[in-house]
Amino acid sequence: MKDVTIERATVDEAVKAALEELKVEKEEVTVDVISEPSKGLFGLIGNKNAKVKVTVTNGPEEKTKEFFEILLKKMDIDAEYEVDFSDGVLKVDIVKICEDDKGIIIGKRGRNLDEIQFLLNLIVNKGRENYVRVIFNVEDYRARREETLKKLAKKMADKCRYYRHKIRLEPMNPYERRIIHSALQEENDIMTYSEGEEPYRKVVIDLK
Repeated sequence: MKDVTIERATVDEAVKAALEELKVEKEEVTVDVISEPSKGLFGLIGNKNAKVKVTVTNGPEEKTKEFFEILLKKMDIDAEYEVDFSDGVLKVDIVKICEDDKGIIIGKRGRNLDEIQFLLNLIVNKGRENYVRVIFNVEDYRARREETLKKLAKKMADKCRYYRHKIRLEPMNPYERRIIHSALQEENDIMTYSEGEEPYRKVVIDLK
């Protein structure tokens, strides 16, 4: 568990400084007051600051580790993962897993991956004032999927030009649709838009 010891003029100021340094919120820590502030002789000489030790007990990283320990055990999957929380972004990467289990975690076109990320997002941000962005990945799957979608976008744009009619892609989640839109936004003769309702919303590629 992460902790930090801080001295300030008051206990509240020390706790606030510790929370800022740890990038967590008060409900996610325990506070141990090592010493209260005190005034010295005549209130001028020998003044002492408050000193506190603040320990993260239920922050984003702790919640994530608890969630994945339960999830992997329930799914009977043996995997190694890494958790990193910095600058308001929580990244979880499964770095070692067998091929069969990887397929289960990722799911068809990353569906299970997205659902796990969604659940983790709800758990981490429940009751939180400052939103934490959650990114869940398995052995760099998202980067490979992004490259695949960019190539698909270019290929379908060429098909649209050749046949002179709009192309509707398969339903995609918002993240994947944004990749398609972004990949074709600089094509002067091509436009893209989304149609349909979630979870069947899809990208349409058409001539301008």
